[in-house]
Amino acid sequence: MKKLIAIVSGILLAMGSFVGCKKAATVPADQPVGGQPDWVKNAVIYEVNTRQYTPEGTFNAMAGHLPRLKELGVDVLWFMPIHPISEKNRKGELGSYYAAADFKAVNPEFGTFDDFRALVDSAHALGMKVIIDWVPNHTGCDNAWVTEHPEYYALNDSGQMFGPYDWTDVYKLDYSKPETRKAMTDIMAFWLNEAGIDGFRCDAAALVPVDYWNDTRKELEQAAGRPIFMLAEAQEPELVEEAFDADYNWPMKELFNEIAYTSGQYTFGNGEKTFPEKHAADIYALLAHQDTTYRAGSFMMNMTSNHDLNSWEGTEFERLGNLSGALAAISYTLPGMPLIYTGQETGMNRALEFFVKDTPPQWEPTNDYFTFYQRLNAMKHSRPELAVGADAAKVVEIPTGNPDVIVYARTAGNSTTLTGANLGKEEAKLAIELPFSLDGATDVVKAAPAVLPEALAPGEFFVFTVNN
Repeated sequence: MKKLIAIVSGILLAMGSFVGCKKAATVPADQPVGGQPDWVKNAVIYEVNTRQYTPEGTFNAMAGHLPRLKELGVDVLWFMPIHPISEKNRKGELGSYYAAADFKAVNPEFGTFDDFRALVDSAHALGMKVIIDWVPNHTGCDNAWVTEHPEYYALNDSGQMFGPYDWTDVYKLDYSKPETRKAMTDIMAFWLNEAGIDGFRCDAAALVPVDYWNDTRKELEQAAGRPIFMLAEAQEPELVEEAFDADYNWPMKELFNEIAYTSGQYTFGNGEKTFPEKHAADIYALLAHQDTTYRAGSFMMNMTSNHDLNSWEGTEFERLGNLSGALAAISYTLPGMPLIYTGQETGMNRALEFFVKDTPPQWEPTNDYFTFYQRLNAMKHSRPELAVGADAAKVVEIPTGNPDVIVYARTAGNSTTLTGANLGKEEAKLAIELPFSLDGATDVVKAAPAVLPEALAPGEFFVFTVNN
């Protein structure tokens, strides 16, 4: 595989050098403007932490991993903020990615604008899409706008610029000002058209007015001339009414933590944090609540890790323990788009540093975690019942008589995915009645014929696909 990566990487870098001479990156125009892009329906999103991805921490070095990620089966590459980081009030040695000094430039730590543009084109050449982390609520404290356009910023009672919460390295923008809105929308359009990206993950999206997002989504699609993908770091249903395709499934993430805590698996922070008692069956109640509060056709991003969780709340192994594999599989088969964070496909069990350069994950040789996610990704791509959007298949509970054991099916036409897991402390017998036959079914994780177990040990799970 290393030889394959080296060969393809050389081709991609050569392509990138050529692309860097062009006025703008190649922009895929595979659909007319308006509505959710077709390519999100069965997609898997992958979060790229550029600084920590390679020893070099650059776009060009990361480009060498595109063939591996294609082999893994990811579809959308979400790059954490790529802009220069402010120095004033900087946190740590290198600062927070989320304190932008210039929204129209790239962090020189990572390379040049042309390097990033070439990386986008290389990803497109392999059939992957690219979105960037957009930070609309605030800028770094020495962003040029602070002196050139102070009218863009919100002021506190003392008439001073300020950062929300404990974000002492940023100043909040004021979206009551039309000029602020226009400036931000214009720069987002710049990245769509000049870098050829396919959309945005919008940081702290709920801190920006909903009407701004509603207007901006329309303006961006018109400016780009193609559908784009918009992901909100939020859990407010009103954001996905018009503006965003998806938001974060923070409530499910929190429920995963609570279930793991109840099962004695949560170990992050030496047991100082406590959670309410929750069981596997509580997943159904949360799904029912989300069905009644979210617009049909919108969806959520499911996860067992991301940069915030990994750096500040613990790895998936610290939070979920022996349930981590089961909950990862569940995150793929529940409604929504699954996320893989940098290093998850290696089973990396450590937090990546946030404000300093860290040792990258050990990418080679690939291991069982890579195979696990590769098989889940292939399943996600090929199963119509796992698609997102207006026709997303409902979750049908298969009663188990045990609140710690969850079994559910999702069906579209003749295609069904069956998921089961023991999220409790004790082994549990599995006595269920299925409304369909498992003849010819496939065990996705084992890549073998499906055999329904008689019992499940704590943390044991299965994912079967059936074509009846």
